[in-house]
Amino acid sequence: VDHDRALGMGHRGAPSIAGREGSRQDGCHATDGAGRQMDFALSAEQETIRDAVAKLCERFDDAYWLARDTDGIFPHELHAALAAEGFLGICIPEEYGGSGLGITEAAIMMQAIAQSGAAMSGASAVHMNIFGLNPVVVFGTHEQKSRMLPPLVAGREKSCFAVTEPDTGLDTTRLKTRAERRGDRYVVNGQKIWTSTAQVADRVLLLARTTPLEGVA
Repeated sequence: VDHDRALGMGHRGAPSIAGREGSRQDGCHATDGAGRQMDFALSAEQETIRDAVAKLCERFDDAYWLARDTDGIFPHELHAALAAEGFLGICIPEEYGGSGLGITEAAIMMQAIAQSGAAMSGASAVHMNIFGLNPVVVFGTHEQKSRMLPPLVAGREKSCFAVTEPDTGLDTTRLKTRAERRGDRYVVNGQKIWTSTAQVADRVLLLARTTPLEGVA
């Protein structure tokens, strides 16, 4: 396995996994202060994923991303291309149209998108559909998964993740947005800001509290 690629070398040759005090790196392996060995080498399947995503991203050159940075328009073409190749469902269970792989494979995919020249403009355009739906995968009912996940995997819908609030930022222990149960539904009151891709989203994964902040010990 290529050493630079396995460690995720950036454009300037700086490894994305930096050595820590008391640790030692050698090839694709690192040893922590307790002498435990960690292997950062990609598997053959992971290398295939990385290379396939990089190949797909070759369709979107620097001129494309300069245009998107200039006009601020969502990269619908990249989103559609990733959906067509099945990458939007990389860590969604096969039962709901995904590939059933893990967060590691999803991270490799996101890194390949960013390294292609898309940087965060490309990565942030699809990251919510990749990582953000994991709460639905883990905690959702079968009915919710069947209704919510397949359209996102197929690229027919887009989603966003509403977390940040004006006076609490990303401190999720202090969030004030409230969801109150009324009959068979919840009524939500609160504010969210800086919600990436909200402008094009069909669905919102909203982080809210069901217990008032003052009622939390």
